[in-house]
Amino acid sequence: MATTGADPAAHSDHHADIDWAAAERSPEFHELVKKKRAFVVPATIFFLAWYFGFVILAGYAPDFMGREFLTDGLTVGYVLALSQFVMTWALGAWYIRKADREFDPLAERAAQVALRARPEQGGPR
Repeated sequence: MATTGADPAAHSDHHADIDWAAAERSPEFHELVKKKRAFVVPATIFFLAWYFGFVILAGYAPDFMGREFLTDGLTVGYVLALSQFVMTWALGAWYIRKADREFDPLAERAAQVALRARPEQGGPR
């Protein structure tokens, strides 16, 4: 990994004086983590079930996957395989929309709380 040699403190987003443990304990941070987890975990489970369902069907139900669907030459297997791409894009777009509307404002509030929190003088960081 290449380094630029720049001092990390020179970056405008570097805040060495933040009490990161206090920021992590803040209700704003906990709300952010809770809301992100409530979206990401079910979305991941759904996608993995969709993906592995396709793989299992391809391996154990070749007759079903080989059936023609809608038109000549288009099979159930092709439709389900192409739906993997659609599902990836749809979940990605849904996440971006949710991040813009919910996660980013929560992250901004958590960041503001972290910037206001200062470590105790002489205490552990």
